Amino acid sequence: MNDDRTAFAQRLLASAQFECSAAALRQTPPPDRPEVAFAGRSNAGKSSVINRLTRQKSLARTSKTPGRTQLLNFFTLRDEARLVDLPGYGFAKAPPSLRRDWHRMIEGYLQGRDSLVGLVIIMDARRPLTETDIQMLQWCAARPLPCIILLNKADKLSKGAAGAAKQQVIRAIEGAATVELVSARTGTGLDAAQRAVIDLLLPQSV
Repeated sequence: MNDDRTAFAQRLLASAQFECSAAALRQTPPPDRPEVAFAGRSNAGKSSVINRLTRQKSLARTSKTPGRTQLLNFFTLRDEARLVDLPGYGFAKAPPSLRRDWHRMIEGYLQGRDSLVGLVIIMDARRPLTETDIQMLQWCAARPLPCIILLNKADKLSKGAAGAAKQQVIRAIEGAATVELVSARTGTGLDAAQRAVIDLLLPQSV
């Protein structure tokens, strides 16, 4: 069954196509299908993880400059579901007014989007659980929304250190999210992550 679920997840995620970008909540598409949103600190590799999950090299824009994603970016999956790339947060060099705008837009989307069925938080496995990451988990708990934490860049740690980082996060969040180690660069953990995302979007599909 796991193999079937993985194959289904890979096919559906590979169908992802860019739909639109929104600079404000009023510009978002109609909430007519389930959506899973991706959030994370700037430079945690969020866009790279999305590209790897969908097996596309440039679906989500990547940049070595933190804070580049400043819009809500919507991607459709065969008209059945959507992925949503949220603006990266925590970029200290962004002007305070811009950071406040990002914060308000992310909070408004997470708290008010009727079609949102889950959140994926991308963290750097070497630097997990910042204050803003914890706030994201609190917003999820308040709705409530299921949440997945993907600890990216696991390849930059030894196997033992990566496992210890995962256990540290699991203990700290006390069941608030599912935690997986992944690497957008090497593909580590991507099968499990793909299944987890589809389980949020379409839990009844084979």
